[in-house]
Amino acid sequence: MGHPRVGYRGVGYARVVMPALSFQWSQQIVMSTRNKLQDPGDEPDAAPPQPSRRRFLQSAAAAATVGAAPHLRAQTPGPAALPPAETHTPVPSRPVTLTVNGRAYTLQLEPRVTLLDALREYAGLMGTKKGCDRGQCGACTVIAGGRRINSCLTLAVMHEGENITTVEGLASNDVLSPLQRAFIEYDAFQCGYCTSGQLCSATALLNEFHNGTASAVTADVRSRPPQLSDDEIRERMSGNICRCGAYANIVAAVRAVHDGGGQNSAGAGSNGGLHDTKA
Repeated sequence: MGHPRVGYRGVGYARVVMPALSFQWSQQIVMSTRNKLQDPGDEPDAAPPQPSRRRFLQSAAAAATVGAAPHLRAQTPGPAALPPAETHTPVPSRPVTLTVNGRAYTLQLEPRVTLLDALREYAGLMGTKKGCDRGQCGACTVIAGGRRINSCLTLAVMHEGENITTVEGLASNDVLSPLQRAFIEYDAFQCGYCTSGQLCSATALLNEFHNGTASAVTADVRSRPPQLSDDEIRERMSGNICRCGAYANIVAAVRAVHDGGGQNSAGAGSNGGLHDTKA
């Protein structure tokens, strides 16, 4: 073995070489230096970030829009002046005399007032009902000049001088007409809203058949209908709608009055007056 050398100040030490430790130490120093260089805060001359392509396109589009806005505003025409609203002078009311159920009613009506509104709102006859107000349901049927009409489709001024019959005029001296009694006997109504129109229409139907008026189901329209069959009644009453579905009993009531046994055959049936309507 060799002798230890005499070092500085005479302290002796053994010469030991440790290459692995020296390599690790050098590697740590290099990595530390690299991290310091990568820190953007320690780089005094770092280059400013470049704008992205999307940001550039957005800025260019905004600038183009702002530049074109004054020209677009100048080319946009202003709103055209609206013409003044046309004013219509209201038509004054005029006296209209209607003969309803044998009584004369002198009413102050505008020419546009329908017969239905004149009866209900001015004459106070509320029996005539307003259903569809388009002439489709028949609830407003009255008899004017011997013909059944939809009072919602005609003007009141057109019926001056005519005899008008509503459901209030079918009875006489508080005695129900045969058709009204038959409607009760045959349960020809339920809610009753359409009943006034049904009664007026059926009353006119019997008069029309008595006068020989044909219908769409009459075999030969050139001759008098031989009999008032159920088909004839259904066809002649087809303009009146019953939403409760009492059609079968309405046909039975009309046929019973035509045959002359409406009030005498009430006790013949059972089930509360319901009768078989099949011939």
